[in-house]
Amino acid sequence: MEIFETNLKGLFVINDNVIKDERGYLVETFKDSFFYEKFSFKTKLEIEVESKKNVLRGLHYQIKPYAQAKIIRVSKGSILDVIVDLREDSETYGKNYSIILNDFDHKQLYVSEGFAHGYFVISDTAKITYKMNNIYHQKYSKGIIYNDRTLNIDWSMVENPILSIQDRNLPSLG
Repeated sequence: MEIFETNLKGLFVINDNVIKDERGYLVETFKDSFFYEKFSFKTKLEIEVESKKNVLRGLHYQIKPYAQAKIIRVSKGSILDVIVDLREDSETYGKNYSIILNDFDHKQLYVSEGFAHGYFVISDTAKITYKMNNIYHQKYSKGIIYNDRTLNIDWSMVENPILSIQDRNLPSLG
């Protein structure tokens, strides 16, 4: 695995090593000791989400004491993945990073605590896996409306997003 830090400190793109031959491919997507050594990351919860085209989920995060670091991976399909820095003491507070994650190039994201996360499904369907270092706790679960003008997120590929009632009613950051 190769790791590259993005312009947001604490947000990393991980390139998995893919071994291909005439039968298909093999890819090691997670090794506990690797993620613990690099990020002190221990998985407490893993979830898988399948969404159809034009679904937009987010921007979601949890606050302390249930803040979550997460590893995001797409095992089927393609998404526009968006991360927003919510750490008030950060030089990049309110800044965002977006990347296409898909089942072709096998990139993953490691997202430290203190970031909001959302995605838009580009393919007919997408299957996303999250590994998180903390459990889900509804009372500490928060969100920001995806099209908050102060965040200036480039959602240019988003047309007629399918949103949950919860995501339609999320507040702005400010």
